[in-house]
Amino acid sequence: MNPKYLFLNFLSIIALVLLSLNSAAGDKLLPFYLASQGKGEMQGTISDIQAKLKQAQFEIVGEYTPYPKATIIIVTSDELKSNAAATKFGGYGAIQRVSITELNGEIQVAYTNPIYMSHAYHLKGDLAAVEAKLKSALGFVKAYGPKLGMSSDDIRDYHYMFGMPYFAEHVEIMAYPDHAQAVAALEKGLKEKKGGVSKVYRVDLPGKQQTVIGVAMTKDMSSDAKIMEEIDFKPLRSTAHLPYEVLIDADGKIYALDARFRIAINFSDLSMAGANSFMGIMSSPDAIVAALTEAAGGELETEGF
Repeated sequence: MNPKYLFLNFLSIIALVLLSLNSAAGDKLLPFYLASQGKGEMQGTISDIQAKLKQAQFEIVGEYTPYPKATIIIVTSDELKSNAAATKFGGYGAIQRVSITELNGEIQVAYTNPIYMSHAYHLKGDLAAVEAKLKSALGFVKAYGPKLGMSSDDIRDYHYMFGMPYFAEHVEIMAYPDHAQAVAALEKGLKEKKGGVSKVYRVDLPGKQQTVIGVAMTKDMSSDAKIMEEIDFKPLRSTAHLPYEVLIDADGKIYALDARFRIAINFSDLSMAGANSFMGIMSSPDAIVAALTEAAGGELETEGF
């Protein structure tokens, strides 16, 4: 064959390979979306984002400032709640989180990727319509988070490494005779800030007895501020990782996602040891369980990572 044609064929093969690689990369999902970044004033930006979310018909169910220059707005909608109600532990996915973070004189507005979260929490629907509404309301610059994204199948089957928990390996915090008593006990503990835990938001799912409550944690190594200081160090902050959530099921059991899953699903590229690593928060998973257990009316001593 003419060498010229051989060379052209070679270039064609290279082009197809690159196209395939780009396509594969495009299918990878990341947990956060950057909406905007630039000069601005914190409170004014928060008010602007609130107005945009309401105009897009999202219901603001809570706000949380875990540390200075960082605020998270938690939203839900009929679509989010009905989608969450369609699966057994879907309550974890009944909300989306929007963060406003000031860093180095600039304001970063970001939000959780609904499609990524739908797979992380094993929902039936992929929340593409919710994603479209958030992008339209807040804007979209790029997806970000870990260095490498994951496919939807990889997210649904995710665990950090051998021996670490999957989504389905929830932690049972406490058990009460029924849903109403469990909610009442947890609400009481949160109001009293037992274990350094307080309520940020509450969403009750339609058509089933399941409630998700977002919580702020401030005590020792369960502290949101201490954990995020260790793991959220990149130029684009992942503030929308917070707040942690607790799920109360119809049978009166109070659950939380294992922190070794809940943290890793959004920070999957964190190293196990070294600076800014899981080693720096090795006692946090047990501390979180202890804090939540105290808030729910029980007692538990911490043990370690």
